[in-house]
Amino acid sequence: MTPVIIRPAAEADIADAFHWYEEQRAGLGEEFRMELRVAFEEISKNPLLFRVLHRNTRRYLVQRFPYAIYYRVFPDKVVVVACMHGRRNPRRWQSRN
Repeated sequence: MTPVIIRPAAEADIADAFHWYEEQRAGLGEEFRMELRVAFEEISKNPLLFRVLHRNTRRYLVQRFPYAIYYRVFPDKVVVVACMHGRRNPRRWQSRN
């Protein structure tokens, strides 16, 4: 399995979504986090499975929630650059390193 590194901007994306879901219903934010754990495990097992969306950035669509994880594959790790709602402007994550 390839180590998955989550950049600070992506951590902030996840925290914002978690808090929003918790405001909607207690426990829903934790369900969102569980879906992300599954996603990170799948990405870790086979990071090249998901298609390149922009330059060397790949996208994983989160099950059950309208979010996508944007990540880059390196020889020794996977770096998550964003976790964004599907209706957000894609240019927002494209400028992240």
